[in-house]
Amino acid sequence: MTENGVPESSPHYFRDLSDIPVELETPTGTAGDTRNRPLRDLRISVTDRCNFRCVYCMPKQIFGRDFEFMERDELLTFEEITRLAGIAVAHGVEKIRLTGGEPLLRKGLEELVGMLSALKTPDGRDIDIALTTNGSALDVKAQVLKDAGLKRVTVSLDSLDDATFKALNDVDFPVAKVLHGIEVAHEVGLGPIKINMVVKRGQNDQDVVPMARHFKGSPYILRFIEFMDVGTSNGWKMEEVVPSAEVISAINAELPLEEVVANYPGETSARWSYRDGGGEIGVISSVTQSFCQSCTRVRVSTEGKLFTCLFATGGHDLRALMRGGCSDEQLSTVMAHIWRERTDRYSDLRSAATNDLRGTGKKKIEMSYIGG
Repeated sequence: MTENGVPESSPHYFRDLSDIPVELETPTGTAGDTRNRPLRDLRISVTDRCNFRCVYCMPKQIFGRDFEFMERDELLTFEEITRLAGIAVAHGVEKIRLTGGEPLLRKGLEELVGMLSALKTPDGRDIDIALTTNGSALDVKAQVLKDAGLKRVTVSLDSLDDATFKALNDVDFPVAKVLHGIEVAHEVGLGPIKINMVVKRGQNDQDVVPMARHFKGSPYILRFIEFMDVGTSNGWKMEEVVPSAEVISAINAELPLEEVVANYPGETSARWSYRDGGGEIGVISSVTQSFCQSCTRVRVSTEGKLFTCLFATGGHDLRALMRGGCSDEQLSTVMAHIWRERTDRYSDLRSAATNDLRGTGKKKIEMSYIGG
């Protein structure tokens, strides 16, 4: 970590088996970092591919027809993912979220869900298995994923206006098909379903109130996300961020709201309910209101690198260790060391951190490799 908080390329303490301490550690289920933040959430990107070209994630001018995605043997296998997840659970992880790219593009994903759903916490509880998707194939996959053990889905939906939605996904995909997928997921019991809207000024900010109005009184929880500076390909600019306070003010003017307490410590979404009992919405404010102090997440990228911050510029190559013959005990020790030495707080110091990155030429990891 640099002085102004930029997550610098992770120190490669564990380049190969010779870097792993001889004295191995037994997981206690209570791993904590330098700021006493526990390890509770694991996010796993299962593919770098996506059938959308959303302007804030995988813009077409970069991820075009000639873009070279990873070969299959570069991806973690389902067995490798389950192995990592099991070790993370032993260190305290209680929630696992599958992301991408678009995770439903990973062939046989329900097999992985079934393998992960067999994991238990040290005291015997089930793991909460969730998935984030663009919803394009949800109508087809919802039932088999539910049967395999998936608990919940979060669907990315940035507008209800078909023209705006098509412009944002940039592949002419209709909003009606996503809405149908959400209905199917609800019918099979993948809930409560959360719907994420990334709000970008000048593109879909006019749809904030219509989205709130549409989903008010529904079984779905709508969440508004500030446009974030994840990666470098989305051309992030601060002036394109619509602060959550502005979102709440606009909705409250038409549909009165009141703030609700968090469901649990470290929840990223601030909750608001409609005063007339019509359900709730959430706002995720990682730009204007950092939640670094309570972040309990670790991420594994498509090719098996472990990242301790969404805005990191480098990660630890766990795939190389596993394929190099690392034992479970050695891998557990590596994970314990990485989390214990974690110092990340990029969003706390975003302004200085962003300037530092531009000055050094470093690039943050892209959303398509690490998920949201």
